[in-house]
Amino acid sequence: MSNFLEQLSEEQLKEVKRQMKIYSQGVQEIIPTEELENKVAKSIIENKPLKIKLGLDPSAPDVHLGHTVVLNKMRQFQENGHIIQLIIGDFTGKIGDPTGKSVARKQLTDEEVKHNAETYFEQFGKVIDMEKVELHYNSKWLSQLNFEDVIQLAGKITVARLLERDDYEERMAMGKAISLHEFFYPLMQGYDSVMLECDIELGGTDQHFNILMGRHFQERFGKEKQVALLMPLLEGLDGVEKMSKSKKNYIGIYESPQEMFGKTMSVPDELMIKYFELVTDFTPEQIQKVKEDLKSGVLHPRDAKMLLGKTIVRMYHGIEAAEQAEHHFVSVFQTGSMPDDIPVIEWEGNKEVSIVELLVDLQILNSKSEARKMIKNNGVKVNGNKVEDPYLHLAITDGLIVQVGKRKFVKLKL
Repeated sequence: MSNFLEQLSEEQLKEVKRQMKIYSQGVQEIIPTEELENKVAKSIIENKPLKIKLGLDPSAPDVHLGHTVVLNKMRQFQENGHIIQLIIGDFTGKIGDPTGKSVARKQLTDEEVKHNAETYFEQFGKVIDMEKVELHYNSKWLSQLNFEDVIQLAGKITVARLLERDDYEERMAMGKAISLHEFFYPLMQGYDSVMLECDIELGGTDQHFNILMGRHFQERFGKEKQVALLMPLLEGLDGVEKMSKSKKNYIGIYESPQEMFGKTMSVPDELMIKYFELVTDFTPEQIQKVKEDLKSGVLHPRDAKMLLGKTIVRMYHGIEAAEQAEHHFVSVFQTGSMPDDIPVIEWEGNKEVSIVELLVDLQILNSKSEARKMIKNNGVKVNGNKVEDPYLHLAITDGLIVQVGKRKFVKLKL
């Protein structure tokens, strides 16, 4: 590939630098950076958008902020006029990506893949403009390969290279089975890049091996190699584990504005800047200002976190909802007031009940053991009074308010 940077005018060079600053924001690794810079320069000189690939095996997650890290990076490319190539792995999804798995993944049916893909489109539309996305299903080319084609494809990679993958190495060391078809997953993901002639492929750091397969196979097929752009995995509200619904440390993009704002306020201080970089639409300049203001003391960490919460709510629910969520948080959690919009539940049970049974019956907590633990940790209040006795029996009265933690309120109606 020619060195297009040498052909740029001063104004064009400024534009390359501007875009590179945006694309580099929050990124874990660019492989290689020089090629990305050169591709951006080429797109400017030729007035031709770059093709940005994101491959998905539709396992239908409810999208949370951890999933939006890659989507936000795609949005940045899209806002600069580049083409998003969203590949739905309706073929590879029936095999399953072995990344991070200690056993082979469940293979999806055609019906499951189609249903799950539709859920992606709806949720991704919260972050990127789906009307401007190039949508591809990889069965279009993968299902057309005959056995001879597959053998030829397999001949372009060595077994030693495949065994470099951590997942396979670990499973072999543990004596766990690896089915032969699992070796074909990275080959097929690489072949997707060949067919679509992608310029850049985005993914999390856990997709390092698969994305590099795209570069490998493009080179073997005589194509220009794609750049790998790897995003870090986002820690959840506990500040330790990767954001995950199973870990209950997530912020869902479909949660209410108040829940979303409240959860954001529990993000550890040391992760605030990372959240600004990875899950907001702040520019590099805006993020730099937040960093400087925090360092100088002009911006208090609490206020920075409120700005983060308001920004996240605004992105998914709008400005008005963001302002209301902020007001709700200040009135309830900083001044100790009761919220105005406490959900009301009609109580049809016994007129006297233990606090533990009440918390479970109201579905505020999932089990009696969880309820006892919450009481022990001073996390339960009745009519604003802290409950200290897990064996407390309550007389149910009209308008009784039960509070769990900082954000869950229920008012009983007889």
